[in-house]
Amino acid sequence: MTERPPHHTPNRQLAALIAEAGFSNAGLARRVDQLGIEHGLDLRYDKTSVTRWLRGQQPRGTTPALIAEVFTRRLGRRLSAQDLGLDACAPVYAGLEFAATPSEAVDIVSGLWRKDSGSHAELRKIAFTPAGLVVPSRDWLIGRADERVARGETVSDGAVRVPAQGGRAMVPRQRHNDRVDRTQGSRVTSGDIAALRSVGELFRALDHAYGGGHARQALVRYLEHEAEPMLRGSYGEATGRRLFAAAADLTRLAGWTSYDIAAHGLAQRYFVQALRLAQAAGDRAYGSYVLVTMSRQAVYLGHGREAVQLARVAQQGIGSSAPPTVQALLHSAEARGHGVLGEVRACTAALARAERALETVRPGDDTPYWARFFDEAQLADELAHCHRDLQQYRAASQHAERSLQLRAAGFARSRLFCRVVLATARLGLGELEQACTLGAEAALQASEMRSVRAHEYVREFERRLEPYRDAAAVRGYQERVAALG
Repeated sequence: MTERPPHHTPNRQLAALIAEAGFSNAGLARRVDQLGIEHGLDLRYDKTSVTRWLRGQQPRGTTPALIAEVFTRRLGRRLSAQDLGLDACAPVYAGLEFAATPSEAVDIVSGLWRKDSGSHAELRKIAFTPAGLVVPSRDWLIGRADERVARGETVSDGAVRVPAQGGRAMVPRQRHNDRVDRTQGSRVTSGDIAALRSVGELFRALDHAYGGGHARQALVRYLEHEAEPMLRGSYGEATGRRLFAAAADLTRLAGWTSYDIAAHGLAQRYFVQALRLAQAAGDRAYGSYVLVTMSRQAVYLGHGREAVQLARVAQQGIGSSAPPTVQALLHSAEARGHGVLGEVRACTAALARAERALETVRPGDDTPYWARFFDEAQLADELAHCHRDLQQYRAASQHAERSLQLRAAGFARSRLFCRVVLATARLGLGELEQACTLGAEAALQASEMRSVRAHEYVREFERRLEPYRDAAAVRGYQERVAALG
């Protein structure tokens, strides 16, 4: 007996939105394919594919999220796969959007926090996409400051109204099935923001010393359960700007710790949202720091051209009025991108600009708290990495040694990276025994950290040892590492 084909119900929601957007079937298919290319996907849909969707067939994999994003861009309002009558799927695109308004930014980033703190393991498997860097960095560069972030004085933007003479706050119905927290509507205080800042310092110290995997999940849960209710609470303009600034800092840190455990697609999304929150805060300088963080990730993943572009966007966006320490940070980020590309002259020029900027730093300069780590030790570290990438091993060795002499013990992971750079430089100079001793020390440190980057630094050094695997020093190194388990 022949089986009947499955019966599908026509998708009237999708048909209505296609009509509203003015798409032809072929036009919609083409736009989905183009968006797929941004994510490294070769989809090859056509007008027949869209016809099948209209007849009720469900597209597979991540395609529903991509279709929803196509309509979001066209119609100027956020649409989900369910809004199109399609099944939900892995949020491949969610988080790369640069929100149009502060309230939309809160919706997007809080959705990331909730998914990340739950059992959505697929979120941590999403790949990094270089194409996903273009739109957010452009929108940040040309975007204007948000005119208003305050909540609680009116209900015109969906915010809560706090009664003047006590009583119960009016809380509107949440859209997008957002969870209503019991603290929603409460007024945010200076103490709340100070607590967010203190938590940031705590998690930053844990990250430096033990790696991003040590307390990352606790940070994400904190953002979900503490930061989100504040962002959905009540606050005036000045308090609101400070709140968005603190949320941007913690979100960037969530991205940084995700990057450190190799959840690169997730980290990229956190960085994009931190950039948008920084814009809501009116903090252009911090936005440049987020772009530098994104540039660092691009360097690590070997995307040198994108790394250079991000660093240059940061420089253009902040201008020449930035404090010298910030200028040095931005120029060193550009240098790292040139180093990965093997562009000696451009790398050397950027490093020289970074050195000149740092030389002009004076006590009492208005250096932002997030840039104070960039000192002589950090600059020496940047120089060492660049010279290593350019295979200038004598200079790399000298700068790595200086960085290790100056770097505080609390920056354990940074010291580990620098020690591996020094080991690589010594290997390049033919000093095999010293290289293996340094490499073994780094391997010991890495074994005590929850940091994929730390382990990958060590593995990269070991790959460089392959041509010397029969040497006594290398066999000794292997025995010491094997003893670590």
